[in-house]
Amino acid sequence: MPVNLSAPVAGQLLPVAGVSLGIAQAGIKYSNRKDLLVIQLDAGSNVAGVFTTNRFCAAPVVVAREHLAAGQDIRALVVNTGNANAGTGEAGIQAARTTCAELAKLLGCEPEQVLPYSTGVIMEPLPVEKIIAGMPQAIANLKADNWFDAAQAIMTTDIVAKAVSRQVQINGKTVTVTGMSKGSGMIHPNMATMLGYIATDGAISQPLLQLLVKDAANASFNCITVDGDTSTNDALMLIATGKSGVVIDDTNRWQMLEVVTEVATLLAQAIVRDGEGATKFITIKIEGGKDEAECKKIGYAIAHSPLVKTAFFASDPNLGRILAAIGYAGVTDLNVETLKLYLDDVLVAEHGGRAASYQEADGQRVMQQSDITIRVVLNRGAVNATLWTCDFSYDYVKINASYRS
Repeated sequence: MPVNLSAPVAGQLLPVAGVSLGIAQAGIKYSNRKDLLVIQLDAGSNVAGVFTTNRFCAAPVVVAREHLAAGQDIRALVVNTGNANAGTGEAGIQAARTTCAELAKLLGCEPEQVLPYSTGVIMEPLPVEKIIAGMPQAIANLKADNWFDAAQAIMTTDIVAKAVSRQVQINGKTVTVTGMSKGSGMIHPNMATMLGYIATDGAISQPLLQLLVKDAANASFNCITVDGDTSTNDALMLIATGKSGVVIDDTNRWQMLEVVTEVATLLAQAIVRDGEGATKFITIKIEGGKDEAECKKIGYAIAHSPLVKTAFFASDPNLGRILAAIGYAGVTDLNVETLKLYLDDVLVAEHGGRAASYQEADGQRVMQQSDITIRVVLNRGAVNATLWTCDFSYDYVKINASYRS
């Protein structure tokens, strides 16, 4: 079960003026399952995004980038689960374009005004006919307060839907931010997450919106990992409808960035808490580094280590595995004599080895917790970084061994 994570409450997910969401059961992989989502935007909305850097990026990623680059007024997003449309060559590109063209006909806009997204099994043909057949149902279901059902419709191996809302006062007016994401496995984002959509009624120019989504992703989704695999389909989109009348510019952009980053961070952490087979949520804090790059290099070495992750699953304080990961992280001039390692409040290692004050019982006490913090104090500079990961359990192997069945 997810680690200290509950499903969102539908009534607490705030509508964003100018955004309508509709879902359908298109039978893309399974019958009687929400698997198609249409997000319709009012005219004048701006959309920005960051995408996977995986060189085998999915066809919808290619097409979405093209349509964003065309600079037209984006009027809709369409998301399917059950099939990633990745590793599908030119046929996959044409399938993504056909999806956009057919939805555009139904909504009365141009194909370039539609952005496509897919998630599911890689290297299988996209069943375009099922998606097209489900579109009228999704359009008929379009509602402003449909965020809860929408979050369910984009799930794959997720156990819990992930969505959150926040409001902030800017220039004396209320600005709403609501977002949702999906992801549970194949999580090691590089510029985005599996799929994430955040909308606000603030009025934000396209260039500023792109800066905001990049900064928010770097502080949230680019700080999580479940298994070290970067998906072919990662996308994080930020939508600004402008319906609140609050103009976001250089005078108040930091207020907007703060609330968007808060929403993004909660969604990113929810992905880790719902990581495939996860039983522990682990915060890794690297402090006193020379720069962010070396802090993240050390943090990810710990987070990706199967030996570290399995030790946490077993609640076994075999903490020398963390020292080993720090040592092979690739920081070649690291002075292990000045480094300190903590497990929550327990000093585990210093002066290059086990701390004199460390007792196995203290480590065991912390390892029994479901939420645990690893803190590495490098004493090399003033830069800090925080990452989030989870453990590896038997269920992770079971889920991924039977993913296509």
